[in-house]
Amino acid sequence: MDPILSENLIKLGMAVLVGGVIGAEREYQDKAAGFRTIILITVGSTLFTIFSLTLDPGFTQTRIAANIVTGIGFLGAGAIIREQGKIGGLTTAATIWLSAALGMGIGAGELVFVSAATLVTLIVLLVFPQIEKRIDRIRESRTYKIVLSAGKPKGFETVNRALKAHSLTVFERHQSKTEKSITGTWRVVGAPENHDQFVEAMVKEKEVIELNY
Repeated sequence: MDPILSENLIKLGMAVLVGGVIGAEREYQDKAAGFRTIILITVGSTLFTIFSLTLDPGFTQTRIAANIVTGIGFLGAGAIIREQGKIGGLTTAATIWLSAALGMGIGAGELVFVSAATLVTLIVLLVFPQIEKRIDRIRESRTYKIVLSAGKPKGFETVNRALKAHSLTVFERHQSKTEKSITGTWRVVGAPENHDQFVEAMVKEKEVIELNY
């Protein structure tokens, strides 16, 4: 068998293995880009890199590599969503971007380095979430949307006092008014138990018509 063909087949198998390992973790977490998607991204970037090495000399190789980075950026952006004041999918988008980089490394023949990078990636995806959970037990960010009656403009003073009383730090606030109601939005940070106590206080507050977070 042609040595070049054998080498490319090894690279292709490596791309499937690397993409499969990372994709399995994403599939287990039930993310938008799961097992097959990550494999295809890794294999695709590997093939583009292999083909770029056999094309015309000059800037062709770097142009293809640059276009892989640009194209995968659009694909990753599709995994990012905004819901209820929070942005989700960033880790999945970053994983898509990283899988393409690993595929490019495989296509360039950096198999040992890609193996080490894959191990680091798995550590980040599997071990670091436990660290995040510990941080979230200490500090949590929430966005509160509170609706008050239009005849109770001083209700916001009550909300602000409650936030301060429960040691919640306000980073951003907005207010809007209609004929029937006044709506305020607060983005605050504090301990989870302080958030829960604040919610209990707002539920008992008669001036509050609606509370969302």
